[in-house]
Amino acid sequence: MIETSPQMSATSLQDRDNGSMLVVRDLKKRIGAQEILCGVDLNVAHGETLAIIGRSGGGKSVLLKHLVGLMQPDAGEIWIEGQNITRLNERQLGAIRQKIGILFQGAALFDSMTVAENIAFPLREAGEREPKVLREKVREILDVVELEGQEEKMPVSLSGGMKKRVGLARSIIRRPKCVLYDEPTSGLDPVVSDSINRLIRRLQERFGMTSIVVTHDMKSAFDVADHIAYLHEGQIYFYGTPIQLQQTSDPILQDFLLGRSAEERGSKVES
Repeated sequence: MIETSPQMSATSLQDRDNGSMLVVRDLKKRIGAQEILCGVDLNVAHGETLAIIGRSGGGKSVLLKHLVGLMQPDAGEIWIEGQNITRLNERQLGAIRQKIGILFQGAALFDSMTVAENIAFPLREAGEREPKVLREKVREILDVVELEGQEEKMPVSLSGGMKKRVGLARSIIRRPKCVLYDEPTSGLDPVVSDSINRLIRRLQERFGMTSIVVTHDMKSAFDVADHIAYLHEGQIYFYGTPIQLQQTSDPILQDFLLGRSAEERGSKVES
């Protein structure tokens, strides 16, 4: 796909289907009178990081919820490792969700649980009850997210960056093949944001995890992504590499990257 192509063609999707972690085809969703997704096409290969960017209210979070079956589309298909998930029931989706971890925007920790209890929660839900096994797995994953020795802390005593790391540790404790990140650097200062970006990359390199990152933070997108998709008016307006996006001359993309309204661009042209 070239940098300003508004849609990924069916042919290019078919060419890349083999070996893909995730394929989205012509996904449509209306909420009330508003059409949120108007035929979204995406393809994410195993082990790659895709950043999804776009204006607020443009459907990024809605798209993310569809990828794990939290919302059902009005039309279109979502394929996870060759399986169409759009018509699966909750029991069938349970098996799919084992392949996918989610880091929610606010980390979504249980305030009444310690760090260790929060991280171990998915293991307990899956039936693991052996205390020694739980302790060891929690210790290992805390080492991965660089929070060694923080097992007994409560969420209230954690900084924003630490909460994100604990949430991420919980999302990857069962070694999913894919992790979905909803605004992973939101509310963090630039230094902490950079540490989260490096952690996302390290997980990709260490475990081969596929990552899909929804973000407004362009530095984060450029730092972590192999490809970037720009969601505009319910469709993928741009799909390409970070370098292609940085070099674009497309006015819609330039407005977004510069944080510039169309009115401001128009006034500058007139002057």
